[in-house]
Amino acid sequence: MLLAIDCGNTNTVFSIWDGESFIAHWRTATEWQRTADQYYVWLSSLMRFQKIDVEINEVIISSTVPRVVFNLRVFSDRYFNCRPLVVGKEGCALPIDVRVDEGTAVGPDRLVNTVAGHNLYGGDLIIVDFGTATTFDVVAQDGAYIGGVIAPGVNLSLEALHNAAAALPHVDISKPQAVIGTNTVACMQSGVFWGYIGLIKEICARIKAERGREMKVISTGGLAPLFQQADALFDEFEDELTIHGLVVINSFNRKND
Repeated sequence: MLLAIDCGNTNTVFSIWDGESFIAHWRTATEWQRTADQYYVWLSSLMRFQKIDVEINEVIISSTVPRVVFNLRVFSDRYFNCRPLVVGKEGCALPIDVRVDEGTAVGPDRLVNTVAGHNLYGGDLIIVDFGTATTFDVVAQDGAYIGGVIAPGVNLSLEALHNAAAALPHVDISKPQAVIGTNTVACMQSGVFWGYIGLIKEICARIKAERGREMKVISTGGLAPLFQQADALFDEFEDELTIHGLVVINSFNRKND
């Protein structure tokens, strides 16, 4: 059994793959102080609760938070007796090329999304990921990662408004009933919602124009369906795109061992 771990800036997802499908997903807050033993107590408790009795013998990790990787390596070695694959580190090969400026470090989550997108939909893609940052990853026809765009995340923008302006409250993002807000909360929601609609449409249009070809737009992340309500922004939505990419990368490496 494979344990795939997707560690983002805000949340970490643990998923178990049985070779044909995922049998479980669990989400926890990303905390670099968490020890290997704490990871095991948390995960084993959830497995017992859901009556999942399997032997994990492979682990793959994608992490945008470097400080958590050490404890996840120890967790894998101590409790599953296996050396984990870590995306972006030595020993973990990718089934795609990375064509960016020399010396540029690309976030592992963006590489994993590229692998997953190409595996599911082929090339000429724009992958929009709604995470702590809103990222746009451009996938060439042959599956290579060729760059992208990084914008502030939706919730990050709302937090910045709340923290920087004393009179503005904390609000949840939702589709406003009208563009013109008639109270402070509605004004903030409209600005963020329609602002991001404009951002997504404009950036995707400019990427397509720069590439000079039709491109399929794939979205992932919890807020993607919300923004799709306003306009047909995306061709496809994949909730577990990153986890799928980890399975593809693990299979690629095992076949080439």
